[in-house]
Amino acid sequence: MIYDPGMRRRLLAFPAVVTSAFVGIVTASAADAEPNQPPSCSFTLTPPQLVQVSGADMVAATLTMASCTGLAAPASSVACVHAEGSDSAEQCVDGKGLLPAQVYFAPYRAGTTYISTGRGCAIVTAPPSSICQSIGPYTATL
Repeated sequence: MIYDPGMRRRLLAFPAVVTSAFVGIVTASAADAEPNQPPSCSFTLTPPQLVQVSGADMVAATLTMASCTGLAAPASSVACVHAEGSDSAEQCVDGKGLLPAQVYFAPYRAGTTYISTGRGCAIVTAPPSSICQSIGPYTATL
């Protein structure tokens, strides 16, 4: 049998590496868990912005999931845009789960004030429940 002194050093170092990795994982999860914070998700909504879609001017707004805590997961999102003082209906788009909700409002009229609003919902697994939050309104004269 051939003796390799490097092999013994590697075998002795292995338990220390595994132990260090395990301690790092336990420490990270303990730091990430905030026992006093209820599970929830936060969402971000963009203010109305002028965009071009297939050569046509439109007003867009997007609602995206920003982060979740605890046992919460994003369930749905809704982004809406409407023109202030207009008879035209508010236009809304749904997003499911992690997918953002992006709405395009038409017709665009220069100098009009547009308003974006949103609603993001999360599902919590323990105890089973749904938590929703309204976001906005944000206004922009475009």
